[in-house]
Amino acid sequence: MPLFEVHNSQQVRQFLDLPTRLYQQYPEWISPLDHEIEAVFSPQKNRLLREGKGEVVRWILTNDAGTVIGRVAAFTNSALPQEIPNLPVGGMGFFECIDDQQATNTLFDACRTWLETRGMAAMDGPINFGERDRFWGLLVDGFTEPNYGMFYHPPYYQKLFEQYGFQVYFKQYTYDIPTDIKLHPNFAKVTDRFTREEPDYRFAYADASDSEKLARDFHHVYSLAWARHSGVSDMSLEQARNIVREMKPVLDERLLWFIYYRDEAVGFFISLPELNQIFKHVGRKLDTLGKLRFLWEKYQYQRRQPKKAFGVIFGVIPEHQGKGAESAMIYQAQSVYQNAGYTSLEMNWIGDFNPRMMAVCRSIGARIVKTHVTYRLLFDETRPFERCPIIR
Repeated sequence: MPLFEVHNSQQVRQFLDLPTRLYQQYPEWISPLDHEIEAVFSPQKNRLLREGKGEVVRWILTNDAGTVIGRVAAFTNSALPQEIPNLPVGGMGFFECIDDQQATNTLFDACRTWLETRGMAAMDGPINFGERDRFWGLLVDGFTEPNYGMFYHPPYYQKLFEQYGFQVYFKQYTYDIPTDIKLHPNFAKVTDRFTREEPDYRFAYADASDSEKLARDFHHVYSLAWARHSGVSDMSLEQARNIVREMKPVLDERLLWFIYYRDEAVGFFISLPELNQIFKHVGRKLDTLGKLRFLWEKYQYQRRQPKKAFGVIFGVIPEHQGKGAESAMIYQAQSVYQNAGYTSLEMNWIGDFNPRMMAVCRSIGARIVKTHVTYRLLFDETRPFERCPIIR
């Protein structure tokens, strides 16, 4: 089984085309967009490469007849905080393969060897060469249509990872909640008390026409509420501006909720229309024809029922937690989501290392509908394995 490092345009095409063949028997699969995959490996698009904060390599694996049967990428990321000082960790991702352990081992061995030569002592995967917001984790339960930015995987991938020696580092849950669910009466009581006793706080959804304010508010809350978490990278204001710029064609401002304290943004509940419900009708390519198709499908989606929103991120700056702001924001947002026509909300990426956020999900009646796993492989098999630290 020859292994080739991806260097030329033909190999790039083979790398991108493999999933379309592998997933023919899985109708739930929705292909990610080709240009979003390629952006991960582009120095012009990926700031980690542009700023010299990481390295990346990718391979395709063929059978003896020359047919591609597997692919994988490996990377180092110096911008990602290392949770254990004496355990430098690299990453692998974008794995796809036929149900063959020997082929899988060949791909994983290539990643391990490449990372070991760069001083890494462990390998996490499948993860993204970038932020955690997309292309992160292996689907092991809930084999339904994937949300935007999340991979669908066939059930046999779990066996391939675990037989190679990967162990569960943490689990990522996707929660689902109908927007018309009856919240516990405490939400109304807390909201009433909060609005009476805390007049300096207010809730509002974003004004999409003011991109600069949206970027600054998002950056401020993210930096104070999320960037301090283990394994989460800092975000510059320019990165926040880029995120807003990329979201603008698809966002619904009614899904962008903020808490303000004396006009300072101190919390957010950011959601988007669930884009894969649009992209599954568009295909892999967002060329001129694809963009026109997207605009039409988006128009159709906004008038379709049922309609799903996709929770991107939720958080409150620590100094403002525990006063009832979180519950009040959820309570006030519910009616807005309903009035906007959304029948359900799915919230991705709730790590099992974040019991507080899991408790919030349970409190509003959300249920787990998908589980992704981030695995870790220690290169020194005698070293005790430790799971991801719990956020206290």
